[in-house]
Amino acid sequence: QLQLVESGGGLVPTGGSLRLSCQASGRAFNTYTMAWFRQAPGSEREFVAAFKRYNSNAYYGNAVKGRFTMFRDNAKNAVYLQMDSLRAEDTAIYYCAADRNLITSSLGVSSEYDYWGQGIQVTVSS
Repeated sequence: QLQLVESGGGLVPTGGSLRLSCQASGRAFNTYTMAWFRQAPGSEREFVAAFKRYNSNAYYGNAVKGRFTMFRDNAKNAVYLQMDSLRAEDTAIYYCAADRNLITSSLGVSSEYDYWGQGIQVTVSS
């Protein structure tokens, strides 16, 4: 079992930056693939970024490539999402997610993840 708690959301102007944190409680954190998704009102949940277990590479959704960076700190049981050059279309609820058994092609599929945080609002003002 893994519990996830997001923090760091809020209101930021267009072009600004924000860093989200996801703190995990549970055992064997390093055995989980960790990811960020987001969901805007009236839209489906969208893949943002993921860090596979045992892997040092992050994967990104096309909408955020080059602007967002995901970090993983296994010693702190945490992942972070550094969001730069924010746009109005980045406004959404951001969710942290985790799963133990994912292949690369499934990283962007929200239904493949077993554990979710409660979500945190990010609003980019235009």
